[in-house]
Amino acid sequence: MTSFEPVAWTPSPPPPLTGDLEKNTTLATAALWPVGGVGPEDVIVDSDGSAIGGLEDGRIVRVRDGTPIEEIANAGGRPLGIEWLDDGVMVVCNADLGLQRVTVTGEVTTLVRGFEGDDFIFTNNAAVASDGTIYFSDTSTRWGIHEYVADLLEGQPTGRVFKVTSDGSLELIHDGLHFANGVALDDAESSLFVAETGTYRVHRHWLTGDQAGTTELFLDNLAGFPDNLTFSDGILWVSMASPRQSIIDLMLPRPWMRKLSYKMPESLKPKPVKHGIVLGYDTTGKLVHNLQDTSGRVSITTSARYHDGRLFIGSLSEPHIAVYELS
Repeated sequence: MTSFEPVAWTPSPPPPLTGDLEKNTTLATAALWPVGGVGPEDVIVDSDGSAIGGLEDGRIVRVRDGTPIEEIANAGGRPLGIEWLDDGVMVVCNADLGLQRVTVTGEVTTLVRGFEGDDFIFTNNAAVASDGTIYFSDTSTRWGIHEYVADLLEGQPTGRVFKVTSDGSLELIHDGLHFANGVALDDAESSLFVAETGTYRVHRHWLTGDQAGTTELFLDNLAGFPDNLTFSDGILWVSMASPRQSIIDLMLPRPWMRKLSYKMPESLKPKPVKHGIVLGYDTTGKLVHNLQDTSGRVSITTSARYHDGRLFIGSLSEPHIAVYELS
């Protein structure tokens, strides 16, 4: 059993949800596509406009508006991030089972199970380059998906980002992250954006050019917990699983408070707020889209995928995919 060993960290005061971040209910107009289960945490879109996501019971399902739900495969474990790898082939970040290859005909194989002899316990999100290289996050070496709150409260910087080349070789490219989460390549594939949920930040890791191998801070002191990232047409879409919570910010510099919280029953521990937030930034870090739902109809927003004028929005705990007409 992992011992809970919190590390003190003092966050900056959160930016208010005013001005450019003004609270709104824009996402409340989204259509809700039931998935026949719970928690389509990440979503990809097929050429026919159908959406594909993984559920908490291990199933990978395809949904279309008004049509029966199709089970593509059962990946086992807890599938999270999902990306197209090739025609009819997906890469799935299975929090419990590592990086998987899943075909639309239902074949499931393991691509990468661990690193240097240790299995991954929290494989989270991925991005796929045009040459087939897969970049993916490993959230924690201490806590798995089913104890993600413990990892956030503990604050140990054990999150990592890896890449897997088409020949199967695995390389660590970034570590020391507090709850490594979403990853996304820019359009030119010159840099990789990485969400660090535990510190309310997004980093930019350079892959090519004079800055190759270096990492810079791209977004700091966000108003919520950044989750999955996607990049499309010059826009970095940042999904916030929840707005910041004053009680958590209060506890972060005080390890003794976090030890007390950790010992509390699950019902008394901090939980995400049902307030959906999806933000879009340009490559300079300027906010250009502020999409929220304070009503909670669209909430626990863990991913947003742009396709053909729509945003397909996933959730860790809701029974549907939200489809918002952006255009």
